[in-house]
Amino acid sequence: MIVDCAIYRDGHRARGPEDLSAALAEARSVGGFVWIGLHEPSEREFELVSEEFALHPLAVEDALKAHQRPKLEVYDDSLFMVLKPVAYEPESDAVSTGEVMIFLGDGFVVTVRHGVDSPLAAVRHRLEQEPELLGKGPTSVLYAVADATVDHYLDVAAELQTDLEELEAEVFSPDVGGSRNSASRIYGFKRQVMEFRRATGPLGMPLTRLAGMGSFGAAVPFVDEKARPFFRDVNDHLTRVNESVEALDRLVSDILSAHLAQMSVRQNDDMRKISAWAAMAAIPTMLAGVYGMNFEHMPELRWAWAYPAVIALMAALEVVVYRTFRQRGWM
Repeated sequence: MIVDCAIYRDGHRARGPEDLSAALAEARSVGGFVWIGLHEPSEREFELVSEEFALHPLAVEDALKAHQRPKLEVYDDSLFMVLKPVAYEPESDAVSTGEVMIFLGDGFVVTVRHGVDSPLAAVRHRLEQEPELLGKGPTSVLYAVADATVDHYLDVAAELQTDLEELEAEVFSPDVGGSRNSASRIYGFKRQVMEFRRATGPLGMPLTRLAGMGSFGAAVPFVDEKARPFFRDVNDHLTRVNESVEALDRLVSDILSAHLAQMSVRQNDDMRKISAWAAMAAIPTMLAGVYGMNFEHMPELRWAWAYPAVIALMAALEVVVYRTFRQRGWM
């Protein structure tokens, strides 16, 4: 469905005609642009928009089906970019992602939103409060959406860092560290980091291309070259995010390895304690087994102090073995 449609001239909003062709013609005639926002449009709803703005069928297919990686595609009549906004849910300590597709062309911007996590409404409101920036044309919308998306990545990375510190404290706690739930929590956190990385990692190349950095020195069609410094700033922020994600991934892997090693050490300690108690139990069992044999000729059978002597011997051996194990840390 179409959420919003407006014409912007010199950074100021004017309600656009209901007819999309008329809106585009009016925007071009006054040197402005038309911005149409859609939310999870159906194929029939999007057909009119794609025909009026001559959108490439491959990009239209991607916009309808969603589930795309962040990317930048250049077609004859438009530019197509995919972003994946990320939201952090504190109730469940989980990361969720949405999708924003942006079509950029001569005098128009079409944004398509999938999912609930999207900065588009806030971006439109912010841009309308900054007419100088909005007056730069459709490029300002592309920059503002990318900037808002990446800035929110930083907030999510900070939340995940806090969760990781709490998880680390739990794993290495002497009371809780050996619990069965620790490994599942670590694995679940690693899944969240992986989901986050799917949104941030592939976005590096599109932003590098928009910023004209590295081997991407050529100008990108439909994007104002004067906007390159702004996209370089967004790309710098994304680099910080990707470094944070890499650090989170390494740390959670180290924590998982340390937890498994900790569990192995605890199991070894338990086995040593069991072995020590088994050795102590073997001493009286052996002596009692010897004197339980039904042989006629055995030493000390008719000695009056034989029974207390054997009991005393058992007790003395148990004390010696117990102190030996205690000194070696087995008990």
